[in-house]
Amino acid sequence: MRKIHSLSVILITKNEADRVEPCLKSVANIADEIIVLDSGSTDDTLQICKKYTDKVFETDWPGFGKQKQRALDKASCDWVLSIDADEALDEQMQQALLTLLSQDQIEQTAYRLPWGVTLYGKTLKYGRSARSVLRLFKREGARYTLDEVHETVIPAQGTTGKLDGLLLHYTHRDYGHGLDKAAKYAWLGSLKYHRKGKKSHGLLLALLRGMWTFFHIYFIRRGFMDGSVGFIVAMTYAQVNFNKYVGLWLLENQRS
Repeated sequence: MRKIHSLSVILITKNEADRVEPCLKSVANIADEIIVLDSGSTDDTLQICKKYTDKVFETDWPGFGKQKQRALDKASCDWVLSIDADEALDEQMQQALLTLLSQDQIEQTAYRLPWGVTLYGKTLKYGRSARSVLRLFKREGARYTLDEVHETVIPAQGTTGKLDGLLLHYTHRDYGHGLDKAAKYAWLGSLKYHRKGKKSHGLLLALLRGMWTFFHIYFIRRGFMDGSVGFIVAMTYAQVNFNKYVGLWLLENQRS
């Protein structure tokens, strides 16, 4: 199958030597260029990435949104796939992407990729994990929000489609890593909300937000269908949301 449209893959890294290679392997035969921005890895991440691309850049760390925008600025192809080091395209999505790029015309300006969040040996199908993330988009006219965390890409004006297959997401190495990651994201969320002038409205509301998050993920979005891992995930998200608003309250009251 001959590609008509070119593809840039962008990736940001730091100390991902234990899991970046499956990510790179999953895109190596589709990408026309792979762009890696690394912010201070002390393991073998750089050496592994250089096996797949000569476009590896060492940078500082300005936050997720700014770093991804830096990577996007270096892209030169028609389309861009943004992927994380703990993710990989499954075979069905690799084929779907190749088929898409081989079409004469592509009507959409962006595509969502169904997430296959895999935790503790289980690929989740419900809860917050049962969603698609916008990761594939036309390069021209696209940009990232410059948020510290939970950045989003703003694609060029047009319609958005969805690819078949799964974007596998091996989000935690182990439970300890999951706890560290949750704490980091909660605090970054506090800082982002404080910078944007959002108010916490007190600690009681922080508690209620955490409780609602659990109820929404575990019951409304049927996280209970994922068994014990679904319960752990719902509790983790509830804790993150509670911590985020507690952090915001402390920042408001200058008790950080």
